[in-house]
Amino acid sequence: MTFSKTTTYALRILTLMASNPDKMYTSINLNETLEIPKKYLQRLLTDLTRSGIIASIQGRNGGFVLSKKPNKITVASIVEAVEGLKDEVSCFFGFEKCALDKPCSMHNVWNETHHNILNLLKKQNYQI
Repeated sequence: MTFSKTTTYALRILTLMASNPDKMYTSINLNETLEIPKKYLQRLLTDLTRSGIIASIQGRNGGFVLSKKPNKITVASIVEAVEGLKDEVSCFFGFEKCALDKPCSMHNVWNETHHNILNLLKKQNYQI
């Protein structure tokens, strides 16, 4: 499975933060360490803060810290925070909709696979 660039960057941010969960990270530090473009990084930090995965501490000595224990952050919660997690299945072949009375040849296989992937990402033992 391949994650989008957005999710990959979010996973990199949170993996770094989880390696030292009590440390506060500035956006400058994260940018220099992870080499994520500044505007992209700021958007991700905003999304992760809004979702409650990290907290933003304002002020001169401010920065970002994990607001949850690393073992409570699932991959699914990260994807949900930065991209949204779709429960509905899109057509495997890229059609806007498969007709329910005559679905495409991959519809049932892709539907089951999609739900299995979502369930796997939501499991607590697949955390950052």
